[in-house]
Amino acid sequence: MIARKPQITTAGADPRLAGGRLTIDLDALVANFRLLAEKSKPAQTGAVVKADAYGLGIVHVIPVLWQAGCRTFFVALAEEGLRVKAFAPDARVFILNGFFAEAFPVYEQSDLIPVLGSLHELSLWETLNKGRTDKLPYALHVDTGMNRLGLGVDEALAFAADEQAEKPVLLITHLATGDDPAHALNQRQFESFQKLRAAFAGIESSIANSPGIFHAASGNFDLSRPGVAMYGGEPLSDSTNPMRPVVTLEARIVQIRTGLKGETVGYGATATLKRDTRIAICSVGYADGYLRSASGSGVPLRNAVPGGGEGFVAGKKVPVIGRVTMDLTSFDITDLAENAVKPGDYIEFFGPNIALDDAARAAGTIGYELLTSLGNRYHRRYLNTKKGE
Repeated sequence: MIARKPQITTAGADPRLAGGRLTIDLDALVANFRLLAEKSKPAQTGAVVKADAYGLGIVHVIPVLWQAGCRTFFVALAEEGLRVKAFAPDARVFILNGFFAEAFPVYEQSDLIPVLGSLHELSLWETLNKGRTDKLPYALHVDTGMNRLGLGVDEALAFAADEQAEKPVLLITHLATGDDPAHALNQRQFESFQKLRAAFAGIESSIANSPGIFHAASGNFDLSRPGVAMYGGEPLSDSTNPMRPVVTLEARIVQIRTGLKGETVGYGATATLKRDTRIAICSVGYADGYLRSASGSGVPLRNAVPGGGEGFVAGKKVPVIGRVTMDLTSFDITDLAENAVKPGDYIEFFGPNIALDDAARAAGTIGYELLTSLGNRYHRRYLNTKKGE
């Protein structure tokens, strides 16, 4: 059987003019979704596509997830929900970040479903629905230990016992320490949510985010809602990542120069060369979402984590040298063969050779932040072998 070549869709900046490029492997995204759906069984699997599908683009992500069988989506804002509906009009779309009265006409017209997380929001929703014979659906968020959004457990149990109250179509909570399976808070949250599920008998329930799917108890509920793992991020800390990489970030080499031993590199003169050093200066910086904290020197993080970011080029990893700047990042390529790279070549910042989460750790952050910080100056390439089927 001959393997099909992926179809390539492009977006963003003209590749002839852009300083960097993003390659988004939609086949890998779908494979990750299917793996998570298999792990979630017997629960169904939705998808969290907030922040423009974690920076990958709703316009590209929603159609392939719909084709893969995803029928439920979660976003932060109603505006994002309308964009999802434009590409999947029959999908269920839940809005996570609260409800405000002025948005009610949008919910009436769009079939978006708000996730209500306070007695105030419940009262407001009830008031606005008065007089309607067809009450609009909503989901209920209960806080079982995160102290962020959601009714308290006792508030939710009292609400469940109110026979006059219009009940939700979905009951959700959010794991605070899901990426650390051994943390005691996970078990407490699962136990609290089981009590709530019993009180809201017959109502669909959801607790498992990306890391939660890998907890044995997650299959006891009805719907999982993965986010970062679909996009290639680690679902669990200190474990081998089972997800396929989805996003590759590369930057073009603008110039290769030689700095002499004893000279310094970049703003603040924070890197002093210990040998004659060949330096590749690349056209991506913190304005493009490659964080300044990934600098090789001259940022507070280097006091705690000695190694800064790395690139991958000509078959080897090369370190960031000096500070990452707004539009440029420099790499020490001294250990590469003399003619291994030239201006115009690309260096990988993360992708198949440098894991997203390793790049994030070098910058003192998490893969979520790197993905959702990606700027709009990149040329984007979307790979999809099933396009057009």
